[in-house]
Amino acid sequence: MTRGVLVTGASRGIGRAVAEAFAKAGDRVAVHYNSAARQAGEVAGALHGDGHVVVQADLADAAAVRRAVDTAAERLGRLDVLVNNAGVYLAHPPLSTSYEQWQEVWSATLATNLTGAANATFCAVPHLSAAGGGTIVNVSSRGAFRGEPDHPAYGASKAALNGFGQSMALALAPQHISVATVAPGFVDTDMAREILDGPQGEAIRQQSPFGRVARPEEVAAAVLWLASPEAVFASGTIIDVNGASYLRS
Repeated sequence: MTRGVLVTGASRGIGRAVAEAFAKAGDRVAVHYNSAARQAGEVAGALHGDGHVVVQADLADAAAVRRAVDTAAERLGRLDVLVNNAGVYLAHPPLSTSYEQWQEVWSATLATNLTGAANATFCAVPHLSAAGGGTIVNVSSRGAFRGEPDHPAYGASKAALNGFGQSMALALAPQHISVATVAPGFVDTDMAREILDGPQGEAIRQQSPFGRVARPEEVAAAVLWLASPEAVFASGTIIDVNGASYLRS
């Protein structure tokens, strides 16, 4: 069966790799973007197969989120999978940030990383139910567990996303909707490029005994499995994809 899949933040990085993985599996994908229209169009145009679409929304805008989810479902013909991948990673070290900047970063980060994902989930549920059930996969971070001293709003938003996903796993199972989470460490993407290419880069790579960071395709493989019929009973789980750079009990 060809599924309809909406991937938020799919114009680059992990989102792009996730969109490519689903397309290679024979699914039709809605590539979501906020401002990178050209890149999103290029991603959709290069995906395996046909029937892929592009949808736009600022995830901090609740009305725009609803329009994007409904448009994706309409243009794909159905919606079976939602991947909440979009996120922002804004620095605001507490000892060197003004109070005004502190407020701005917290507001922007939570609006996209947490509330945006929650709104996309809420809007997707009727479509998933109409398809007879489906899957929601949230992309979190190891920062939810180990802390993010220079990006505390990011770490907090991902910890909250983990809790949200587990709450939804309990709430949505009667609708035959599974909800699971992938928590990567550093991933070799544009978002992390400045840090990985900077003076901290080698130390970050050495946090893993593999001596490197994850590739986007490795995170996408975990997302694809969690969205498979074989993974339904993994609902509520959080899968670490961090190369043993951080181990939790």
